[in-house]
Amino acid sequence: MPKPCLFLFFFLLFNPPPPTSAAAESLLRFRSSLTNATALSNWNSSVPLCADARRYWAGLICKNGQLYGLRLEHMGLGGTVDVAPLAELPTLRTLSLMNNGLQGPMPDVKQIGALRALYLSDNNFSGWISGEEFEGMGNLKKLYLGRNRFSGEIPASLVKLKGLVDLGLEGNLFAGRIPDFEERDWKYLNFSGNRLVGPIPSGFKNSNFTSFFGNNGLCGEPLAPCKSSTKNWSILIGVFSAAAAALILFILLLCCFLRPPKLFFSPKILFRRPEKTHQYSSTDSEDNSKTNGPTGSALGFLRTDQPRFDLQELLRAQAIVLGSGSFASCYKAVLSNGLAVVVKRFRQMNAAGKDEFYSHMRRLGRLSHPNLLPVVAFYYGKDDKLLVSKFVPNGSLATHLHNTGLNWRRRIKIIKGVARGLSYLHKELPNSSVPHGHLKSSNVLLDQDFTPILSDYALFPLLQESHAYHHMSAFKSPDFAAYHDRTSKSTDVWSLGILILEILTGKSPANYLHQGNGANADLAAWVDTVVREEWTAEVFDNDLVGRGRGKEEDGRWDCGEMLKLLQIGMCCCERDIGKRWGLKQAVEKIELNLNEDEDDDEYYSSYGSFYSNSSNFKATVPEDEFSFLS
Repeated sequence: MPKPCLFLFFFLLFNPPPPTSAAAESLLRFRSSLTNATALSNWNSSVPLCADARRYWAGLICKNGQLYGLRLEHMGLGGTVDVAPLAELPTLRTLSLMNNGLQGPMPDVKQIGALRALYLSDNNFSGWISGEEFEGMGNLKKLYLGRNRFSGEIPASLVKLKGLVDLGLEGNLFAGRIPDFEERDWKYLNFSGNRLVGPIPSGFKNSNFTSFFGNNGLCGEPLAPCKSSTKNWSILIGVFSAAAAALILFILLLCCFLRPPKLFFSPKILFRRPEKTHQYSSTDSEDNSKTNGPTGSALGFLRTDQPRFDLQELLRAQAIVLGSGSFASCYKAVLSNGLAVVVKRFRQMNAAGKDEFYSHMRRLGRLSHPNLLPVVAFYYGKDDKLLVSKFVPNGSLATHLHNTGLNWRRRIKIIKGVARGLSYLHKELPNSSVPHGHLKSSNVLLDQDFTPILSDYALFPLLQESHAYHHMSAFKSPDFAAYHDRTSKSTDVWSLGILILEILTGKSPANYLHQGNGANADLAAWVDTVVREEWTAEVFDNDLVGRGRGKEEDGRWDCGEMLKLLQIGMCCCERDIGKRWGLKQAVEKIELNLNEDEDDDEYYSSYGSFYSNSSNFKATVPEDEFSFLS
């Protein structure tokens, strides 16, 4: 045998390739059961799972060099969940599959008996859940099943989980009664937006009433008292009266025949009027009410041009869950008069005291602009705060932009309206560091005419700072990272620029928001990189420019306007605050350069004059159009 081959033989003999670990094999089998698993493409048996707390496979949580959990969120995963491979992972303690497209029945998670946390919210799971589904899962502390299509009764086996302190079942089709949980200190509890009926178990009497919102058949603390139906009471009273009359007649007849001594008896005691129970009224004083329940503080109304309703009517309204997340939970409620309202429930709105909160609400109540969603009413509770506004039926800019699509004229109209609403906020709230603070496409609602309406504005003074830092759009800006955790009015300008670029590119900023200075630190950095490499045409939303191929009435857009808007968006997103445009300048440029008249053919251009020359796009544009790049 030649020496090189002999050397190779002994090398392989004493240094065999590392065997695939059992955990890796199990994870690969789990991945194979999913569809659209491209986000897990780096799962490779030749690569170790963990090294100390560092993970090498996407979505893994590692502790002390071992697999501790899976966090496979927002990955677009589909298919059904095969739990069997995961049951072979002895160190798996937490599993999160939230915000995907998973479907089918409830996964048989009791096979993973050691789980401490399970997150399955925001998928397409459906069907009944077996009453014994959670048997033997005594370590489970957190369970989130919200916003799926689970139906049937809530599994009774949950009652046996003594360590369970987080339970989110909102936005499903659960029916029947709530199981009789023992009283405990719940960290998170949400049964809202289901079809539950009957009295609320006494173990929840100290819970916040918003945890049960949108279940029209529930009653008892912390909601309104349970009442027997009038029909049942009428039958009961009728039977009781007949029996009492027969008894009295029998006694009188007996007295007449037997003539006993005088009987000291009054039938009035049989008909003693029951004591009245207190009924909630919007006129109840705060001194004589509880602050955490519906019998407590009334709704505070901020506008005189809206119908009034009390908290009890709001709680009895038919409701559906529109969304729920770390920032707030959102419900649509239809009142008895047919009025549809949106109720937002905030749990982290404790930065201001009661007086300061009321003062800020009055300040918001004075705002009035066609591009702002007015706050109609509010509720102040010890733990939760509610903000009530009108329901806007046409959805959000994010929904239309990333799903149904928008033509160019509507995009221009939306940008102009957003700029006007933001300018009004800055004018009316001059002392606020970030007058809006949470400007993004999902917070821009659209009415039937596609007029934009800004929501979730001016909330920063009320929110706990740590919560705001993690969830508000203003704190995703480079300002927050670069200037010692500080923001300014210029942060709203940055958010406006990101929104403009999102409208132009059709790309979601969430895919780019990573605070830093890299090429893909945010959507603006990506756009800047593409433009500098002279691939400007690749920036624009293909769904927008591509509409002209066969549908001219929807595909007319203006090349010059798109370039000017690109310039405005990038100048609003300048990382150096000193060079960034102010809001006044940005709004003036938008008003001056963009035409929103859908009937003005002068501003339209054809598909071919732009798209067919996209590879050499910059050469066809006057140099001054790109002066902002210098």
